[in-house]
Amino acid sequence: MRDQLKTEAEQPPAVPGQRSVVPSRVPAPVKPPAARPDHARPPEGAADGVADRLAYLDAATRRINSALDLAATLRNIGRVLVPTLADAAVVHLRDPLPNVEREPGFPDELRIHHSTGTRIGRRGRKSGADDRHRSRFGSRSTADSGPATPVTRGGPLAHILLSRRPAESAVLGTPAAERTEALLRELYGTRGLARLAAGTSVVALPLRGRKAVLGLLVLIRRPPERTGRPAFDAADTATAAHLATQAGLAVDTALRYAREWEIANELQRSMLPLRLPQSHGVRLAQRYLPGERGAQVGGDWYDAVPLPGNRVALIVGDVMGHSLTSAAIMGQLRTSAQTLAALDLPPHEVLYHLDEQAQRLGREQHLATCVYAVYDPIANRVVLANAGHVPPVLVRPDGTAELVELDSGAPIGVGGVDFNSVELPAPPGSALLLFTDGLVETRTRPLSDGLEVLRSRIESARWQSPEQLCQEALRILPPGDRGDDIALLGACFDGIPAGDVAHWYLQPRNETPGRARRLAAHTLRRWGLDELSEATELMVSELVTNAVQHATRPVTLSLVRTARLRCEVGDDSPLLPRPRRTGPEDERGRGLQIVARCADRWGATRLGTGKVVWFEQRLPQ
Repeated sequence: MRDQLKTEAEQPPAVPGQRSVVPSRVPAPVKPPAARPDHARPPEGAADGVADRLAYLDAATRRINSALDLAATLRNIGRVLVPTLADAAVVHLRDPLPNVEREPGFPDELRIHHSTGTRIGRRGRKSGADDRHRSRFGSRSTADSGPATPVTRGGPLAHILLSRRPAESAVLGTPAAERTEALLRELYGTRGLARLAAGTSVVALPLRGRKAVLGLLVLIRRPPERTGRPAFDAADTATAAHLATQAGLAVDTALRYAREWEIANELQRSMLPLRLPQSHGVRLAQRYLPGERGAQVGGDWYDAVPLPGNRVALIVGDVMGHSLTSAAIMGQLRTSAQTLAALDLPPHEVLYHLDEQAQRLGREQHLATCVYAVYDPIANRVVLANAGHVPPVLVRPDGTAELVELDSGAPIGVGGVDFNSVELPAPPGSALLLFTDGLVETRTRPLSDGLEVLRSRIESARWQSPEQLCQEALRILPPGDRGDDIALLGACFDGIPAGDVAHWYLQPRNETPGRARRLAAHTLRRWGLDELSEATELMVSELVTNAVQHATRPVTLSLVRTARLRCEVGDDSPLLPRPRRTGPEDERGRGLQIVARCADRWGATRLGTGKVVWFEQRLPQ
């Protein structure tokens, strides 16, 4: 990458993983080599003429190298060339754009990616397609505005792309322009060439990257009788060749930057869950929007973890900073949060252990904000804890929305922080929206205003699903590029009716498995699920028998009817049962094999106070 980049205000500051290069001053506007109204240049060898041309080359070089985005780089190339050096400029790049990390080989096709001052070689475009890229000189930048031009081996286009000869200018309509006219005919066709009047001066220059040729730059000066400016001379051609060299390197850098940004963005997305678990009693939806390329890769994440008792843990966090390190720290914290959530620890305990974990990640201090919530659809309650994160929005069943005022505490990684949990009612019909600060805080809107705008938007909008809730939240984003990435997690709470839940505490005695079978059978008859009674009684008996053998406290038995029948058996022993191979004469070890054969799904979860073994069955049609 270039070492002395001066970034424009609207352009990305640095390649992901590198520090931004802050310019000491904004480059001065590019001036013509000679500031004379009639475009006449000073006498050759005059000191002021040489000084003007050197100043122009210096300013133009800095302008070309001031951006890392490809579209911005092409616009800058057009601005420094037109109208100072040429009346029009056309940039052709390889199609498709190559991977500049490797040798791309011979170019198969070229396509116009930018033109300034001319529409040669372009098809008719739809209005508004690229108007935002137009300048007062008619600049347009788009990747698909012109047809692709095949590069014929041995043809004029291939010759100039591969040639190492010094650049030469040509005036159309003269005998010396035969080769240039053949090149233009191959690029734009006979009709395109006919649009250029006799006396037009043309310079065609290859754009070379660090490993291969990337495209072609065509500069045009219209006939002198129209503009009062003479054709390209040797000094103009040398100037154009120097700027074409800089332009080729700048395009190469922009392509490398785009590839690195895509790799970093893909890395972050790969660390986020592809889909959320759809637990019964709650509907979930998520959105993730990466920031603008200048923001590099961020550390926002979201997650949802199923818990025993049909509960679900909802997590949204944001690692401070924008770099590959932030994404890596995010991945480690997300993994730690999943592990801690699976232990069924209270939300404040989860944040406490995350805080300890963050202090052990690398040599530098890594800070992150996080909000952690656990929703219980049976009790219709939600428990939340916050570590320096923006407050979530809780929507009541009547549609009113409020920011949940939590003890925000300090970010994760500070150390020695006492986190607190808050329990709130979450009746059916309510919803919760967790998000990161990129949604509500922008360059022009402070955080407090953004939070109020979000609350008002959610309260006034009509939505019925978590997807619509997330979509309404995103509508508050102002137009334009985002300076930060955004993570959203929306949850609509439906709850589970009390009549669909049965729960018992059973003393660990020898007669307990028989009582558990009778309780399960009675409940299934009451629910009209007699078809599942035989298999359910058998599996309940096996799991309760195993729990009684290891428990020192009462065993829990739960049955929950939703779209499926779920049974959970819990005890205070942390030892998880494992299926094992049994022989013909073994009297023990077949319980889990029976469960695995009869149930649609089963599993075991270690808790902070023991374990839960569960199985699920499909309800009969």
